Amino acid sequence: MLRFAANLSMMYNEHAFLDRFAAAAKDGFAGVEFLFPYDFPAEDIKARLDANGLTQALFNAPPGDWAAGERGIASLPGRQDEFKRSIDTALQYAAVLGNQTLHVMAGLIAPKQDRAEHRAVYMDNLSYAAHQAESAGITVVIEPINTRNIPGFFLNRQDDAQAICAEIGAENLKVQFDCYHCQIVEGDVAVKLKRDMAGIGHIQIAGVPERNEPDIGELNYPYLLKLIDQLGYRGWIGCEYMPAGATSAGLGWLKALAAEGLTTLKNQ
Repeated sequence: MLRFAANLSMMYNEHAFLDRFAAAAKDGFAGVEFLFPYDFPAEDIKARLDANGLTQALFNAPPGDWAAGERGIASLPGRQDEFKRSIDTALQYAAVLGNQTLHVMAGLIAPKQDRAEHRAVYMDNLSYAAHQAESAGITVVIEPINTRNIPGFFLNRQDDAQAICAEIGAENLKVQFDCYHCQIVEGDVAVKLKRDMAGIGHIQIAGVPERNEPDIGELNYPYLLKLIDQLGYRGWIGCEYMPAGATSAGLGWLKALAAEGLTTLKNQ
């Protein structure tokens, strides 16, 4: 049985952020995810989760100066102390919100910067994050992201992400497999899922190439989602897409899965 979490950073933008929880629950979602919770007190978000019977599936650790274009600091030399503080902040929020998965973004690298130096910093920082999260029962995930959406992002390929996790060797460090990013960078999504499922800690979906609903575009999600279920994945699947129109009106794909028995819709 597949479990879907509405991504409240991209979906339900018809509503103010704290009102998106109720909208997602009304449409049958049992879980939610979003990029960052830090503009709101953790207790305010927790109240919305509880009021609507929702599970917090995932959020990201602080990414540096997002407004200035930073997209994570885990691989950035000279930012190690800031990274450690960011993990402390993220774990404090997770303790309140109850999610067991935390995404840590790698950050950007310029063409002339030393990739080996960035990788060494990345490895040390991920080891620290995994160790700090372990006692809280939290899994840290890293995500390969395509360089069309985020030019210069340090981590782009599934095999590289899996190799990093294997080298660090922490049981609570896994890969966030975003089908949208994988298709753009590598393709062959089904083969990657079969190859890497044991090391996948979170999955996200979106249509390719426009990042709309998963029933729009070149990926065959009915096939891929059945495969994910057959492979025994029991984590959350984040719906990290930009609705082509009103969010609720575009959920025919989710209702179809429920009709097939591949998922259940809350309160329906």
